[in-house]
Amino acid sequence: MGASSRTWAFLLLGLLLTSFPGALGTNPGLVVRITDKGLEYVAREGLVTLQSELQEITLPDFTGDFKIKHVGRGHYEFHSLDIHSCELRGSALTPLPGQGLSLSISDSFIRLQGKWKVRKSFLKLQGSFDMEVKGITILVNLVLGSEPSGRPTVTTSSCSSDIRDVEVDISGGLGWLLSLFHNKIESNFQKILEIKICQMVQKSVTSDLQPYLQTLPVTTEIGSFAGVDYSLMEAPQATAQMLDVMLKAEIFNHDHRSPVDFLAPVMSLPEEHNRMVYFAISDYVFNTASLVYHEAGYLNFNITDDMVPPTSKIRLTTKSFRAFAPRLARQYPNMNLELQGAMVSAPFLNFSPGNLSLAPQMEIKAFVLLPSSIREPVFRLSVACNVSATLTFNISKITGFLKPEEVQMELKESKVGVFNVEMLEALLNYYLINSLYPKVNEKLANGFPLPLLKHIQLSDPVLQIHKDFLFLGANIQYMRV
Repeated sequence: MGASSRTWAFLLLGLLLTSFPGALGTNPGLVVRITDKGLEYVAREGLVTLQSELQEITLPDFTGDFKIKHVGRGHYEFHSLDIHSCELRGSALTPLPGQGLSLSISDSFIRLQGKWKVRKSFLKLQGSFDMEVKGITILVNLVLGSEPSGRPTVTTSSCSSDIRDVEVDISGGLGWLLSLFHNKIESNFQKILEIKICQMVQKSVTSDLQPYLQTLPVTTEIGSFAGVDYSLMEAPQATAQMLDVMLKAEIFNHDHRSPVDFLAPVMSLPEEHNRMVYFAISDYVFNTASLVYHEAGYLNFNITDDMVPPTSKIRLTTKSFRAFAPRLARQYPNMNLELQGAMVSAPFLNFSPGNLSLAPQMEIKAFVLLPSSIREPVFRLSVACNVSATLTFNISKITGFLKPEEVQMELKESKVGVFNVEMLEALLNYYLINSLYPKVNEKLANGFPLPLLKHIQLSDPVLQIHKDFLFLGANIQYMRV
């Protein structure tokens, strides 16, 4: 695959952001919207690639016999035609509703050089010529689809090219030879070049672009045991001014992928066109991540006395509990305690206009560590906590940060009598702020990767929070290598 073909592929596919296996009939977790501005950018950058592709076209020799008054009969050759420059001036990449995209190029020209040879009896003449092909227009329709695997497909449904005029400058000033070209060769030359242009485009799509699509990975890693499924749920949907690409965007566990028992919400995307591309990311994406980490036990924790700061007034010992839980101290004198915490269910991120929050529910079980190393359960607590979330959007991913408020604790079960849990609240707050949430924030800092291909960078990012989804806008830039 040539560098110029890869450039075209990166630009088109980097915007389409198509990847990988999905299920039909459900809402997407992620919608990528490419606006008219984004399509205009692809068309402009695509011209550079097509210009280099056009210069690789090889043209045949034109030979034949002639009979010209005052000249007589003879044999001619126009050979060694070489395209030495071309300029594609006007382009547009527009959506075809219900189909895909239409690429149109107009008001373009190609300059060629070649050699001519004439033989008449024993007389031989030869020289060179320059040719300028003007008013070239190209129209290509691309159909975008998807395979059952979720990978995208692209085919050329039609291609046409047209040449308005051909100018030739033949060395030697032989007017009869110029007339010979216009009468015998020009029409055939135009047809051949028009065919060659469309063959070049179709070959690029079939031999370069489509195989390149097939190399896209089906998942993106987001951690040691989790990945994100960017399945293309259906063919990209073209409307009058934009192209929407629906991706599953589900986080899953590598080792045991299990079905998700909730659906992604319907997202009502705002009509924004100030950026080239927009990402609508539903809460489904983040909540499937929470589900995976919850099921893996990542959010569970243990607290033992050696984890309590030396300056703390309360220790995780039965002696320390004597003042507010005397029965515990009497039944288990001078023994250590262990607290085991777990989320009751995966904490879901709530999206409301301008705000992100969580309300995780935890359960904490307390055990006495007996001399025999057996853990004896002694009481059970329920814990509620409100957490505010902050998300940041950079050029390739979304990162997050959680800021918890103080917990609210309630004694749910006790084998050592009823007691006040306020001192335990202080201990738990310390642990959450200094241990658990920093651990979670470290993971969130790694970020959720956006489905971008190599050499595509985002700039001028904007972020809006809507009900049930984030709406991220950006401009794109292809970084040539």
